Amino acid sequence: MSPRSPLVLLLLVACPGESATSATDSDAGESSTASTTSSGSSGEGASASTTDVTTSTGTGGTPTEATTEVTGGSTTEDPALACNGHVALCSRRYDEVAYPCTHNSYSAQDAGFVQLVANQRRTVAVQLADGVRALMLDVRVEDGATALCHGSCTYGETPHLEVLGDIAAFLADNPREVVTILYEDSAEVEAIAADYAALGLEDKVFVYAGGPFPTLEEMIAADTRLVVTAEQGGPPPAWYHHLWDLAWDTPYSYMSAAEFSCALNRGAADNPLFLVNHWVNSVLDLPSEMNAIEVNTYEVLHARVVECMQASGDFPNFVAVDYYERGDLFAVVDAINGV
Repeated sequence: MSPRSPLVLLLLVACPGESATSATDSDAGESSTASTTSSGSSGEGASASTTDVTTSTGTGGTPTEATTEVTGGSTTEDPALACNGHVALCSRRYDEVAYPCTHNSYSAQDAGFVQLVANQRRTVAVQLADGVRALMLDVRVEDGATALCHGSCTYGETPHLEVLGDIAAFLADNPREVVTILYEDSAEVEAIAADYAALGLEDKVFVYAGGPFPTLEEMIAADTRLVVTAEQGGPPPAWYHHLWDLAWDTPYSYMSAAEFSCALNRGAADNPLFLVNHWVNSVLDLPSEMNAIEVNTYEVLHARVVECMQASGDFPNFVAVDYYERGDLFAVVDAINGV
């Protein structure tokens, strides 16, 4: 159990194991309709956001129809005082905050990726505007340049420098926001670091030197608001952290919600950060938007995150999903953060 246990215990009081639900359930065997409005967190420069999800289920409980509208992140708090959208988060250490995270963030239909392999609909730029604050990116070298691809680049490819430029622009426009990148990296660190140098991002990256993490307010004051981690590589440079030296995660190869587990997958249980992988693939082990509609509901997602928090005694920092706009990711993260 990590040193964050007192905070975990406090939040468990606020977030009991019996999860709330935003659905209006009818009798068993009859269809039910859920309508949920939630907002992501954003700082200055982000547009207002509303999520309206209507899901109809058949007699077997399988989603058959869904409509979703997301227009960007919003907050009722003064953006000049808020940190990641909420004043209450400013005094908390980086490892005491939960962040909405997208799995294979770049692999989006709107970015030109084939639906067969896409894990998201909206581009990284839109995800950030909507309130996503942690991005999972697969970076490799393709035709001599760094690129983001999901498996074969035949199914979709986005230049790493382009997505990194979107992140840089968001940070420039939203000076009260902290963003994290979790790389699945097959490119050499020198090639990745060259992209950061090309965009002048080297002054914005955070360096963890051990010990307690700074608060979000301290990171914002220092303008080191981009945390970079990688599954394979590590420092140098000092800001290119090896992910499994800092974090641990749950398993992620789920074919049904019944398989969800809070067991240790990678990293060490006493690492200060915790990643909850929460998506269900199709029977062909491919991304499934319909499965996301089912497991991203407040009832399912909140219960899973609280279960993992209770089982591990660790605070869930990154809540990672497919098709983030299909469900209640932001509402669940706000509940875990107590804001």
